[in-house]
Amino acid sequence: MTRQAAPDSKPVVLTVAGSDSGGGAGIQADLKTIEACGGFGTSAVTSVTAQNTTGVESTHVLPVEEIEAQCSAVLSDFDVRAVKTGMLATADVVELVTGRVADLDAPAVVDPVMVAASGDRLLAREAESAYEDLVAEATLVTPNADEAAVLTDVDPTDESTAHEAGEELVGMGADAALVTGGHIGDDAVVDVLVTGDSVETFRHPRVDTAATHGSGCALSSAIATHLARDADLPAAVGSGVELLARAVRYNLDVGEGPGAVHHLVELRDEAARESTAEAVRGVVDAFEDRDVGPLVPEVGTDVAGATPYAERPDEAAAVEGRITRTRSGARANR
Repeated sequence: MTRQAAPDSKPVVLTVAGSDSGGGAGIQADLKTIEACGGFGTSAVTSVTAQNTTGVESTHVLPVEEIEAQCSAVLSDFDVRAVKTGMLATADVVELVTGRVADLDAPAVVDPVMVAASGDRLLAREAESAYEDLVAEATLVTPNADEAAVLTDVDPTDESTAHEAGEELVGMGADAALVTGGHIGDDAVVDVLVTGDSVETFRHPRVDTAATHGSGCALSSAIATHLARDADLPAAVGSGVELLARAVRYNLDVGEGPGAVHHLVELRDEAARESTAEAVRGVVDAFEDRDVGPLVPEVGTDVAGATPYAERPDEAAAVEGRITRTRSGARANR
């Protein structure tokens, strides 16, 4: 017996970036994040790095012709709804990608990757100036403070100077700039979104961890995917910031160095919702099936459970009302 096919449809996102053999950043991080956010990921690999949680051991930049061939293969077949860029390595690659982005009628999120989380350099210094043309084609550019300082005449050290750097990037031609605050401030992370006519800040508590490998990749990929799903820019940025905050908090303890962010954290949490609700129902049923009425206080009691990575009230399950003592035993108000 054969079954009827039931095809699904997801917006296609193209990531143009380097490969991270450690799996925490680069193409690997991008594809995981795109899937987690509801997109279908395609890729053009710009370079192959031998790296892990302790650092980058070697880098091999692919020939520009091969990178071009990958882009052509994807764009000639798929309806690409958004593109994001990561490690581009050399001026020639930056120029190639700039041309492709200019020709593509879709949002482009530019993550100007220059240095790995370990401190190893991923962009040739002579390629820095080539980024100006790519920034001018960007729907959104997402530098951290160090990258913003290279691209502009501003060294962001607080919210005000991050705003100034964002304005310079928009002045260079980008539709918008998100200057991320992971390298700025103390207790809170403040990401500053600057457009041609507005400024918006996104604040969240800083997590005490060094496991931030892949954070920029996850953020830019999440934003690109939400744009591909037709979210407006502030909403897409907000969703990306929320995912990253959770991915850093619930980071993955892998390798001998600092671990990686948990790119699939929201997907895993969503998958646990039904089992969490079932667990709560199971406890309530056990209360009702057994003679536990004498153990229930006069004010009643409650049962609640939360998903593994819960951050919001809607990620918890609980009895509506309370479990109360009755003549026939403990009963839930349901």
